[in-house]
Amino acid sequence: MYILRQIVEPCLELALADIGVSGDFWRNALGPSREKSQGDLSLPCFPFAKQLGRNPAEIAQQLADSISGEFNVSAIGGYLNFSAKSDWLSKSVINLEPPIVEKEVLIEHTSANPNGPFHVGRARNAILGDTLVRLNRLYGNKVRAEYYVDDMGKQVGVLAWALENLSKAQVDEILDDEDSVNPRWEGKKDHETVRWYQAAQNLRSQDGSEDIEAAISKLVHASEHGDDSVLAQFEEAYKPVLDGMLETLSRLGIEFDTFTKESKFVVDGSVSSLMERLESLDIHEVAENGAHYLDLGQRGLKGKTDFFYRRGDGSSLYATRDIAYHMWKWQQCDNLVNILGEDHKLQAKQVGMTLTELGQKTPDVMFYAFIKLPEGKMSTRKGNVVFMDDLLEEAKAHAASVVKELRGDLNEEEVNKISEAVGVSAVRFNIVKVSPDKGFTFRWEDALSFEGESAPFVMYSHTRACSIARKVGRGPSNDSTGEVPPAMHELLRSMACYYDKLSQSVNENKPHVFALFMLELATAYNSFYRDCHVIKDGVVSEFNYSVSEKARQLLREGMSAVGIIPLESM
Repeated sequence: MYILRQIVEPCLELALADIGVSGDFWRNALGPSREKSQGDLSLPCFPFAKQLGRNPAEIAQQLADSISGEFNVSAIGGYLNFSAKSDWLSKSVINLEPPIVEKEVLIEHTSANPNGPFHVGRARNAILGDTLVRLNRLYGNKVRAEYYVDDMGKQVGVLAWALENLSKAQVDEILDDEDSVNPRWEGKKDHETVRWYQAAQNLRSQDGSEDIEAAISKLVHASEHGDDSVLAQFEEAYKPVLDGMLETLSRLGIEFDTFTKESKFVVDGSVSSLMERLESLDIHEVAENGAHYLDLGQRGLKGKTDFFYRRGDGSSLYATRDIAYHMWKWQQCDNLVNILGEDHKLQAKQVGMTLTELGQKTPDVMFYAFIKLPEGKMSTRKGNVVFMDDLLEEAKAHAASVVKELRGDLNEEEVNKISEAVGVSAVRFNIVKVSPDKGFTFRWEDALSFEGESAPFVMYSHTRACSIARKVGRGPSNDSTGEVPPAMHELLRSMACYYDKLSQSVNENKPHVFALFMLELATAYNSFYRDCHVIKDGVVSEFNYSVSEKARQLLREGMSAVGIIPLESM
């Protein structure tokens, strides 16, 4: 915990100097104790043994005997352990303030092809990206959430061709009425339009589809040359779909600050200028078919070393436009973060190395593994997906049944409000709490679980704190002194680590770290609620109330940051 480090480090620096340790390399070694029973911070003394020619355990004991402050010090083996004293900890936590940081951060996430509704697999990008946006804002950064609109690729070309050439009757016949639109989503363009895309993909897979393929390729190549009429046709095709997708994301609490079209960088000449610069690099090569590429193998890239950026006909590739986009993004911010699926690792590496060749900074990238169904990978093309709209409805219905069972006193409007919040929160948290680099199999029973490590568990802890606040009926006195029983001490320890966990999540692009911490904080509050009464026999314990209110504040802010809706009652 950083608040304890602030008072430990000066004392430790003096003590180390007294015994002859030079340098400050030890600062990196000072960190959280592996076990809570050992303390809050721990310093291994083994690195000092060679410098001093002494046993690490002896060094640790000598340091423990010489250091004192608002903390307890002990030596165990070769480790020096520090534990915050309860009275100091309570004062520090009740007055806890976030660190002052303000960087301009641009986070590009989601950027899904606008050819059909969001399925659970696609939504992992959006949920992780939005959570990172929220965490950065809580941390104090000025954040811009960016959506890169793929308005000229093959998939948009397929959709545009299908809408131009296929009637509804033809689509129904091609699909044999498979995966018909759920009546609930009739009129929602992303659900309606995906059938045209799937029908076109079906036709493309059949023998004799050469004419269709040629027509689609002609459209795509025209868009890549900045043809205004084709770009307008593409926008007419994808815009209703994108609007439907954004409607779903809005229900999840996901919004964007800016939308940037891929075609912008072709139309404004950025791509042409970029290709001229790339051609002047010493690793530039030309293939037999006239295509231009960079030989990144000369810069140490393994595997697929040829990075093609220009076709033989002079048109650009997606990766070329992506580089132009990155150069533009770096003009907008201090820090740049991309959220990408693990299948983009090679391309991200190629883009990063090319940016370096051009004297540009490389972005941070959070890669995420894919979500699978029990029967395999989800695919919009194949139609084997779980749509996010359907999942949210299922989650809401499941939540409603639980709420009605527990709260028979609520009217339908109240049940609807609570169940929507609980359902959305449960779906988001089920995804956020898993490390991005770990894939998992989507199961309904897990996504909709209200037991154990779930959003409803955290929400219920917050409503308990809100219930106390309503009963007291006023703000806290911020009394920071009083008896500190074990349950309160554990809650104070958790709260003291709040900004440590937030900092780690933000700086390492690991939203799951803070999500899991919220479970820890909620658990600690529940123990406090059980053992440390705020109101007893009608009398308010000002100290206990101050602690409860600080926990309520941190729970509310932290829940919002990980996408859990902080209800005041459930």
